Amino acid sequence: MIHCLSRLACTAIVAATLPARAQDFLPPADRAHAAIGAYAEVRAADSYVVAARENARALAAGPHDTQLMLMPLRRSVSDAPTVNGKARYGEWEVQLTRAIRLPGKAALDREAGAHGVAAAELRQGDAEHQAARLLLASWMGWLRADAAAAAARARHDSLARERDTITRRLQLGDAARRELDQIAAALAIAQADLRQADAELQAQRLALRANFPQVPLPERAPSLPKPAPLEDTPQSWIDRIVSRSHEIRAAEEIASERDALARRANADRLPDPTVGLRTFSERDGMERGLGLVVSIPFGGARRSAEARAQAAAAEAARSETEAMRRDIARDAQLDVTRAQVAVELWQAAHAARTANAASLARQHRAYELGEIGLAERLQAERLDAESSLTELRTRADAHEAALRVRVDSHELWHPEDKIEHQDHS
Repeated sequence: MIHCLSRLACTAIVAATLPARAQDFLPPADRAHAAIGAYAEVRAADSYVVAARENARALAAGPHDTQLMLMPLRRSVSDAPTVNGKARYGEWEVQLTRAIRLPGKAALDREAGAHGVAAAELRQGDAEHQAARLLLASWMGWLRADAAAAAARARHDSLARERDTITRRLQLGDAARRELDQIAAALAIAQADLRQADAELQAQRLALRANFPQVPLPERAPSLPKPAPLEDTPQSWIDRIVSRSHEIRAAEEIASERDALARRANADRLPDPTVGLRTFSERDGMERGLGLVVSIPFGGARRSAEARAQAAAAEAARSETEAMRRDIARDAQLDVTRAQVAVELWQAAHAARTANAASLARQHRAYELGEIGLAERLQAERLDAESSLTELRTRADAHEAALRVRVDSHELWHPEDKIEHQDHS
């Protein structure tokens, strides 16, 4: 059966279904899964699952313990028929008791424990999901910063070479001083842009390595291909996100757990009786006894108040589940819409980049023919650089928005969840 597949096999199956373009610039799937599993919040959620399972075992075992009471005694009798009228006897009493859950309470305890375990497992899945989101944002932030730094470095190096050329021409009397001043000013701006881009790149590298040291950073960042719209209809993606949401299912399990606890508290308004055996020895064993002990508490205002409090908590949990489903559906619609719009924004930026490149080519030709000065050409190059940077950023934004939808729908970096949903579909 599909549930018997190993995590590695699930990873391979899911990776095969991803678009090739997503595998080209994302970290290796096995490293991504290792990094997500090692994330601190995920490891904490793993421990909470263990705690929930042990709590379920405790609930199944019941709240009552067997109690043993020992009472060694010494009795003195002053009017005993002895020579001096006094006698001393050794006596003891032993009582073994245990409260017994009334019918139906044990089943409610097991039900509450099972829902608690399910909720903890789903919260663990959500911790992995949040880690996957952060990994995607960190990785794309690094790619975006690396591309911006590369573009800033290329422009800086190009202006530096041209400054050297103009300096030699000025020495030969083939250039005006103002041209050197103009190129020096442009180079200073480019140098400031480069320093800012390098600082942002280093910050992104540090953040990625700090959060996910298991993910190796290559020497050169992979290039981003042209983004493409999401396959399928927007509503199909929204439905996937909502139906596979760990948060919604965890909220549902919590609501079911609270409901079981509310029914358990209502049942506990009739207290559990305590039964046991009592045996004793008096007058050095001359008198012995064996009896049955039954203790029945009388429930009062406290138990009624606890039952009402648990019922109110169960109602609150149901309302929170509805709110969670509403919020997830709203966010899913926003994310899918953002992914659609991001592609359109990139297309507009790409068209502007193409137009600026053509305009820059004409400006270079006009400069060579002496129709415009260096300042006009540098301004055209500046506009072209800004247009190129905008295209790079919108390209990364479009990829990140689409991948965010895939992560939220568990199509990316959620191998076992995706396989499970395919098996049940």
